[in-house]
Amino acid sequence: MPADIFKRIAGERRWWAWKILFAVSVLVMTVPVVHAQQPFVTDNTDTTPKRHFHFEFSNEFDLLQASAFPSRKQNTADFELDYGVFDNFEVGIESPLLTIINARGTVPLLPTGIGDTNVSLKYNFLKEREHSRRPALAIAFNLELPTGDTKRQLGSGLADFYTNGILQKSLTKKTALRLNGGLLFSGNTTTGVIGIKSRGTVFTGGGSLVKQFTPKLDLGIELTGALTKNLQLGKGQLQTQFGGNYLFKRNMSFDFGLVAGKYAASPRAGVQLGISIDF
Repeated sequence: MPADIFKRIAGERRWWAWKILFAVSVLVMTVPVVHAQQPFVTDNTDTTPKRHFHFEFSNEFDLLQASAFPSRKQNTADFELDYGVFDNFEVGIESPLLTIINARGTVPLLPTGIGDTNVSLKYNFLKEREHSRRPALAIAFNLELPTGDTKRQLGSGLADFYTNGILQKSLTKKTALRLNGGLLFSGNTTTGVIGIKSRGTVFTGGGSLVKQFTPKLDLGIELTGALTKNLQLGKGQLQTQFGGNYLFKRNMSFDFGLVAGKYAASPRAGVQLGISIDF
């Protein structure tokens, strides 16, 4: 690859790094307690308080399955902003910055750019009550817009419509169980080269168990998966993650996770680091 192309890629990366640093700095200065969902894929029933914002930034670096060749690795820098419109109802927008690392000789070698943008609604219609066996329940709707470049594998080129049911139950005062069950009606589940590429109905499910070990530290484990309607497991998605959150300020947490996956639509292994802020 010519030297000027490497310089252009390096310049773009420095520009994005300054953008990320500026955005996080502004949020820190304008910042009231963090209820971070990161790093887990399994959603919780909590919503952003009315007239408040919740911001999440995460960076996940993944080693891909052999079936993804010539793509070998993927880096996903993900930005999410949620706003509490009403009590127990939030809207959100999420957009990833993707970098795919391909095998030598592949053109392009390092495609980088914005992926598909997700717009979401979440409503927590049933709260959990103390001394009650009844869990908290919520429902989420997501519309993913094809803003990524399909020619460089940064987007699917499809509009995805997805709904997810969320159950949350406190097993003890410090341990929470969360279960998700979802249905993708149209589009596919890809983010870059990770996810189920076939179009149409996809069934998703997952569960996480998270425990508060100290007032500042939560640790948990989760298992998530996805299957198409023809139930071809080899083309599906199955992954587990161990991770947690460390609350280093009243409204801010450091989020971390280790990922291991199986089957074509999952990363082989990955690491995620992020930050969550309430303001």
